[in-house]
Amino acid sequence: MTDSPRDLAAFSTEELAGFLRVARAHGGVVALLPIGSTEPHGPHLPLSTDILLSEEVCRRAASALAKIGTLALVAPPIAYGVTRYAAGFRGAIGVSEATLVALIAEVSRALLDDGFAHVALVNNHLEPEHVAAIERAAAAISTERGTGCISFPNQLTRRWGRTLTEEFKRGDCHAGRYETSLVLATRPDLVDEDAAKQLAALPISLSQAIAAADGAQVRFADIGMDRAYTGAPAEATTAEGETTYALLVEMILTEVTEHLRAPGSQAAAPGKEEKHR
Repeated sequence: MTDSPRDLAAFSTEELAGFLRVARAHGGVVALLPIGSTEPHGPHLPLSTDILLSEEVCRRAASALAKIGTLALVAPPIAYGVTRYAAGFRGAIGVSEATLVALIAEVSRALLDDGFAHVALVNNHLEPEHVAAIERAAAAISTERGTGCISFPNQLTRRWGRTLTEEFKRGDCHAGRYETSLVLATRPDLVDEDAAKQLAALPISLSQAIAAADGAQVRFADIGMDRAYTGAPAEATTAEGETTYALLVEMILTEVTEHLRAPGSQAAAPGKEEKHR
């Protein structure tokens, strides 16, 4: 089973029923749910950047979890998020906090009801209201089903943020060196490297702009991000992307493992696969 496909959507219903049934004897299966956004990432990266990163780190985490004896599948992604900072740029297509909370919570419940032992919410869109919505959804499921049933490995926490790159810690990483390196390491065909090399470094910290706004709405255009990027995309490298993926995978492995040890981790309701025995 450690060599099984990693994408949930690739299974037929009977294949999934059998996989979950056999896996139950080995502690069950973790569902890794990629979450991101559809929004501008400069003139050099695709609108799908955030969800591409979430899907890639989920795939890598699934393989890494298998190596330590934990089976995991990558669920179909949630590719829309709370996206207001990029207002005014084409391609900023978002949903409300209430919609996102409801969607994540309902998908998580459905995965648990279907027989998964745990759901890990894997996100790479870091707009604060978006992250808060994920936290609310995770808290609701944790209250309903137990802390062992869901996790949200969040790189904005001090625990994990301090392990990432200097650009990330400064907050000038939207479509900068940090994200461009990650896309180069997974989908270099989607990076316009010529455009990236021509972009001057833009040392505008989104985290500082958010703090200075003191609750007011932040907009890229209003803080000087005229081309929907900040940081230094010209300095991006595939090697940095690979190093960062390893750190993000370690974050997921650690938090999933910790939550699986928590009370309620084996308390998922019998899944729908039971009906097909």
